[in-house]
Amino acid sequence: MLSPDRPARGTLPSAPAEMSSRPRPRVGYLGPEGTFSEEALLTSAASGATRPVPLATIYEAVMALRRGEVEWAIVPIENSLEGSISVTLDLLAGEAGDVEIVAEALLGISHSLIAAGPVELSEIDTVLTHPQVPGQCAVFLREQLAHARVLPASSTAEAVRTVVRERRDGQAALGTVLAASIYGGTVIREGVEDRDDNETRFVWLGRGGDKAEPPLRASAGGEWKTSLVFWGPGTDAPGWLVRCLDEFARRDINLTKIESRPRRERFGSYMFFADLGGHVGEAPVAAAIDGVRSHCEVVRVLGSYRTARAGSAREA
Repeated sequence: MLSPDRPARGTLPSAPAEMSSRPRPRVGYLGPEGTFSEEALLTSAASGATRPVPLATIYEAVMALRRGEVEWAIVPIENSLEGSISVTLDLLAGEAGDVEIVAEALLGISHSLIAAGPVELSEIDTVLTHPQVPGQCAVFLREQLAHARVLPASSTAEAVRTVVRERRDGQAALGTVLAASIYGGTVIREGVEDRDDNETRFVWLGRGGDKAEPPLRASAGGEWKTSLVFWGPGTDAPGWLVRCLDEFARRDINLTKIESRPRRERFGSYMFFADLGGHVGEAPVAAAIDGVRSHCEVVRVLGSYRTARAGSAREA
């Protein structure tokens, strides 16, 4: 079912009367139309407040923001089943270090098997989808489509669009019911994800130093959260990570997430991403981050923003 906030194809959502006198900000997202990224954008933004701009990849969405081609971007950063989206983390820690997280949104994720027309499962030999999706539908693929190969697409909507356009016998896609309705696909099986509480966390990104507020729904935010990444030569020393984390523990600051990623340098060189409760402007949080800096080569605050409330974004 289409979201009530989603414009008809080829049109832009109408803006509220009080917003009609000024341009609506452009928001880049992983396209084309019908992706989960578009759903997260439209269900977390204020009604009619944005101009959605579909882009080919997560990388392009972030680069468009850096180049000033869009005012905001929204990208996936973590899935409840498959974990973090590595391309997003690597961009925030590296090439896109000049952008910051300004908000987050949670979206319930439900995948469907879609083909160009009616087909039996036994006739399907190829499944196209985004690389993050097979792990979320592992049971269905293993039990129902073990004979089929799974090939990557740039997004779930692009997978559906390709399958419908090519109309090749034996080819199907894992995508959304919305994408099937947009591109004229046939839904073969709905709800093929492993768990019905599958969710993806998306982050709104803005250019660093921009004081403008993202155009979010009034009810979209909860408590403050701060995200950061850090690394340093001390990673080879016993107790280095413990000393870094103790800066938060002894100030009673709760870490809600910590994980490591390779720095793409020598083997064994890692960076650490952490989410913690509180705003970077609060004295205990600022002091803890300063303490971490005393142990590290680099500490980068990725942003302070409101936590997403359950249901702040939902699948349409």
